[in-house]
Parts: sequence; C-alpha cells; structure tokens
Amino acid sequence: MKIAIIGAGNVGGALAKGFADAGHTVIIGARDVNSDDVKSLLAQSPAISATSISEAINLAETVVISTPPDAAVKIAQDNPALKYKTVIDATNSVFRNPEPYKTAFEGIKAVTGCENVVKCFNTTGFENMANPRYGDIGIDMFMAGSSAEAKSVARKLSLDIGFEECYDFGGDDKAALLEQFAMSWINLAIMQKHGRGIAFKLIRR
Repeated sequence: MKIAIIGAGNVGGALAKGFADAGHTVIIGARDVNSDDVKSLLAQSPAISATSISEAINLAETVVISTPPDAAVKIAQDNPALKYKTVIDATNSVFRNPEPYKTAFEGIKAVTGCENVVKCFNTTGFENMANPRYGDIGIDMFMAGSSAEAKSVARKLSLDIGFEECYDFGGDDKAALLEQFAMSWINLAIMQKHGRGIAFKLIRR
C-alpha cells in the first residue's frame, strides 16, 4: 500500500517506520523536507521518502494525518484531493478544538466531502505504536467511523504493525468518544504518573 503520512513528529514517525517495516511504501508529507525529524525517518528505511504535503497526498492511496487538530483541518482545506483518498485521522482535540469544529475528524469530513475517513492511531502513546508488544501480549488499537472501507484499511494497518486487534468503536458519532478514550490513556500515563509504558487490552471471560 502507498501511504502518505502528514506530520513527522513522534506519532507520524512511529507509524512511518512500522508501515515501512511491514512492506508498505511511505511518503512523508512535510512543510520542510530538510528538517531533522524528516531526515531521521529517511535514514531508517529505503521505503520511506519525503515530499511536500500536497504531493504526498496526490501520490498516496491512504493518507494518515498526525498533526495538531487545527493544522489537520487547514491541510484538508488546502488539499481537495483528499476527497478521493482513504483518510486516517490520528489527531486528538482533547486540549484544543479546531474551531468551528469539535474534532479534526469532523472538520476533515466537512471541508473535503471525503466519505472514507476513519479515526485511528490516536488512543495510545507513540512508544506503543513503535512497539505494540508487551512480552507475549499484543496490545489493542481502536477505530471509529462510518466508512467500512476506511475501517478495513485501518484494521489491516494496525495488525500489520503488531497490534493484536483493532476494535470498532462505531460510526462517525463515536469519533469524539474515541478521543475521550485517548484522554483516559493520557490521564493515566501522564497526569496520574503511571508512565508511558502502559496500554489498553480488551480481554474476555
């Protein structure tokens, strides 16, 4: 799969390396392709390249947005080609809303008219995305959105990088709930000082 990742920070970087290691072609979309973050990613795998944000979107089948939420909506406004892509929203609006929208997920759909948008890769720290294994146990990822096609892509990519399962939270109306779930991880890991080496796992009796 040819995947554009918009944002070369901790989350975007962890996903880029994971996707490349799983055999996908990764194109980093960046405002500055000569930044230290981008150069570091390019050095990690020959399957990772970098170009402008618009060019990365045009070249890819699937676009992962891992930027601040307000930047995500601005990128969507500037790139109408997103309407025809599968878009994975990995942002969280728990500290700042992308006004006038409550979430970047809502804003991306509103400004592009894209139907294949899914919220995923937002519920845990980048360390867990880089390594979703705790000994013999694979931790879980979660997704939300009304597009079955986009959720199929998100689930495949989650499993490709080592998550045990990617559970469906529901349709578009559950995207904000998934961000609150992310806040639960942030609260435990950072505010309650349990550390970033914690993760969620759904277990059954």
